[in-house]
Amino acid sequence: MLSEKDFIPKQYTSFVQTGSFEWSAPSNIALVKYWGKKENQIPANPSVSFTLNNCKTITKLGFEKKENNGSFSFNLLFEGKPKPDFRPKIEKFLQRVEEYLPFLKEYHFTIDTQNTFPHSSGIASSASGMAALAMNFMSLERLLNPDMDDAYFYNKASFLARLGSGSACRSVKGNVVVWGEHKDFEESSNLYGVTFPYVIHDNFKNYQDTILLVDKGEKQVSSTVGHDLMHGHPFAQQRFEQAHDNLSKIKEALVSGDLESFISITESEALTLHSMMMTSMPYFILMKPNTLEIINRVWKFRRETTIPVCFTLDAGANVHVLYPENDKVKVLEFIKNELVAYCQNSQYICDEIGNGAQQIA
Repeated sequence: MLSEKDFIPKQYTSFVQTGSFEWSAPSNIALVKYWGKKENQIPANPSVSFTLNNCKTITKLGFEKKENNGSFSFNLLFEGKPKPDFRPKIEKFLQRVEEYLPFLKEYHFTIDTQNTFPHSSGIASSASGMAALAMNFMSLERLLNPDMDDAYFYNKASFLARLGSGSACRSVKGNVVVWGEHKDFEESSNLYGVTFPYVIHDNFKNYQDTILLVDKGEKQVSSTVGHDLMHGHPFAQQRFEQAHDNLSKIKEALVSGDLESFISITESEALTLHSMMMTSMPYFILMKPNTLEIINRVWKFRRETTIPVCFTLDAGANVHVLYPENDKVKVLEFIKNELVAYCQNSQYICDEIGNGAQQIA
């Protein structure tokens, strides 16, 4: 397991004047949720997620050596146009990672980024966006240090992404990623995500995730505020213990192919996440009436058909409907016939498990 000091480079052996890279990085959906964090984006409990395939951010990084090394210098484009309201988040990210990427003030950067999903869809883009940016910066560092091996490259990319957005560390690799120290995963770390180290049962190969866009508006409560409300939460300690237990249980389900256990843990985790929000002080409710309608219809459909379809939720109103690939036709028919009516503008996105960040030639 690597420490923070391992990510501080000693010296660079090469020189680079100018160039560019382009990477895509996907969003991810947590099965066992992380809610609550310590200083420097350290999770209060471990989590595990499916890396998605279609919902991703594509970021091109151009770089050019500059004479004045006194400050960060970058242009930021979103879908080809300047996006000034994104600048503070990038500036904060650069400040956090400068210790680990000491070359940052030596270059002027052009960051050109876009999402494959609508920015206003209510799908969190910070995870995919920060992961894509971290991959690009690591590609530049690899030019400066050509002896870097792949394991270090990906671990440090995940480490850097985490400093931009906690869950971004789970968007670097696929297809199931563990973040946070846990007794069942020897290589697990609070500093970066690691690929699930066990053989996953065929039941979960190409697992499907159809995202129902119930509410595409901005979140009422930012993730940062929500995580902070776990400090002093009356049920925080029990929740952290529950997450550890559920990670052990879902590990067994993923290995054995036990869909029933997978469903009960995944749905319980989603409802627990929202119950922690409802019992914090101040309290808040991010689910909408249509979220609850969808959940009830998923339960009814599963009961009547015995098809192993389930739901999970992020910290918002949208519903991720999870199911095996061999049930795709029947579940999509059910979604179109019964659930689309509860989506904003009838919008939904079909996705599936993916392999993590990819460099674009």
